[in-house]
Amino acid sequence: MKHSAFTSLRRAFVAGVIVLTPIGVTVFVLSWLVNMIGGRYSRYLFFWLPEDLLNKQQLALVWNIAATIIVLLAITLLGFLSRYVVTRFFFNAAEKLMRRVPLISVIYTTVKQIVDTFSAQQRAVFDKVVLVPFPREGSYAIGFLTSRSGGEVQARTAEDVWNVFIPTTPNPTSGFLILVPRQQIRELDMTVGEGMKLIISGGAVVPPWPPAEPAAPGVPPRPGDSEAPGADSGTGRTAVAERGPHPEPPPSSA
Repeated sequence: MKHSAFTSLRRAFVAGVIVLTPIGVTVFVLSWLVNMIGGRYSRYLFFWLPEDLLNKQQLALVWNIAATIIVLLAITLLGFLSRYVVTRFFFNAAEKLMRRVPLISVIYTTVKQIVDTFSAQQRAVFDKVVLVPFPREGSYAIGFLTSRSGGEVQARTAEDVWNVFIPTTPNPTSGFLILVPRQQIRELDMTVGEGMKLIISGGAVVPPWPPAEPAAPGVPPRPGDSEAPGADSGTGRTAVAERGPHPEPPPSSA
């Protein structure tokens, strides 16, 4: 019984030490900072106060704490300026220098355009996620609609073609620019961010797709199908036409 009581007291003491140790260390460090910083710089920071007010023993702790807070804020402000203002100044100077060197300027400008294209701020350059036949008929690739071609490209083609960027997997910074006839493009409901995740993961991360409209029994809807029900978006032929005409009923026996 005595052994059990001693064990309980020892455990309680150890638990108390564990609880008080972080608090004690924190108080010790703060007290050391206040005495070191405040005791050394309080007279310099509050030189404008009357001497008798600074020498009051009752207010010594107040001046030390105030001086410590001011010094810590000054250090933080200096770090902020050195991190954002000075760093940005040197970065802008280095960027200007790179743009003036003949060969480096071409490489730097190209890489920067690629990075800006795939950054979150410039992701709006991709209009929609689309599905296009690539690299051959019968297989499809995920791409991003960048623009409706227009200009000389549109004038020299017999069809209405759109610009589609096909990224590579898992590195989407390279890919293929293909001009696809409008009728061969299927617009998907997923966002550009979801399309990026699908490409970078190599198809492992598939975004959920709740159908916008209830599907017919046994026939899942496909995004981009704008033809009549039962029509195939690629050929325009209906499922009934592919199955052939309905057989005529056998003649009834007399």
